[in-house]
Amino acid sequence: MALLGWLNRRLSLSIPLFLVLGFIFGLSFDAQFLLYAITPLTLIMIYPMMVGVRLRQLFQPGGNTVQGWALAVNFILIPLVAYGLGLVFFRQEPTLALGLLLAALLPTSGMTISWTGFAKGNIPAAIKITIIGLFLGSVLTPFYVQFLLGAHIPMELGLVFRQIFLFIAVPLVAGQLTRHWLIKKYGQQTFQKQIGPKFPRFSTLGVLGIVFVAMALKAQDFIQSPALIIQLLIPTLLLYVINYLLSSLIAKRFLSFGDGVALVFGTVMRNLSIALALAMTAFGAAGTQAALLIALAYIIQVQSAAWYVRFSKHFLGRATQSNS
Repeated sequence: MALLGWLNRRLSLSIPLFLVLGFIFGLSFDAQFLLYAITPLTLIMIYPMMVGVRLRQLFQPGGNTVQGWALAVNFILIPLVAYGLGLVFFRQEPTLALGLLLAALLPTSGMTISWTGFAKGNIPAAIKITIIGLFLGSVLTPFYVQFLLGAHIPMELGLVFRQIFLFIAVPLVAGQLTRHWLIKKYGQQTFQKQIGPKFPRFSTLGVLGIVFVAMALKAQDFIQSPALIIQLLIPTLLLYVINYLLSSLIAKRFLSFGDGVALVFGTVMRNLSIALALAMTAFGAAGTQAALLIALAYIIQVQSAAWYVRFSKHFLGRATQSNS
């Protein structure tokens, strides 16, 4: 448990470490058998996060301004930016454009709430953004991919929906049943203070496992084409820079500090865990290429979030009372 806590607190170090370990493993062994680990690792990653989800947050009044901006950024602006970057950098390589698009289409993760808390933002707003983003992203992602890349990427819409159901609906139901049972047995206060905060540590196992598998499967490709890393890194980095700029400008202009922090982390923190699992299970050969880009996005996302927390008051102004 102590090791899990250390890995969870230092994702900016543990994710690159597991990328390196996966790379070494992929060079040393035939890693194709690891494909069978993707689904269980994904469920290990997502189920603990669902234990902390409170669906009733969706129905609480208030926060319409920040929620409206989050929807606009998450489901209009950033998908269009990702599609545009894909056209510029990957016009002849639609499988890589798929990775960029998947990284942009599944907003919010458990880290949305964590980073918002670290930066002293509006946590209830972040929770609501997370839940809405999770559900809308699940429904809209297959249609976005079909509409924007359907002519280039063979895909079975039904398969994509089945995978999303497996990776989201099943862990959500299991997580809510677990939450209800634990609260009934130990009480609300004990769950919130002692039990609930421990679950995200187990998600870390799944995240690191998926990153390890993605890198192990593509290690030989990296050796054969080392320039591929730069080719992937530049547009992925640009996607995050543009995302930070857009959300920060909107937050500073239209929202209080607390709501602004929630908006930034509710739009920049993409659900790369689900995107990665989806790429590696629902898109065949195209997905393995896409997964490589998504795995690299983990590094950028975690490192950039840590720095943004440190300088959030400089970017968004002084901390003020949330007005949502």
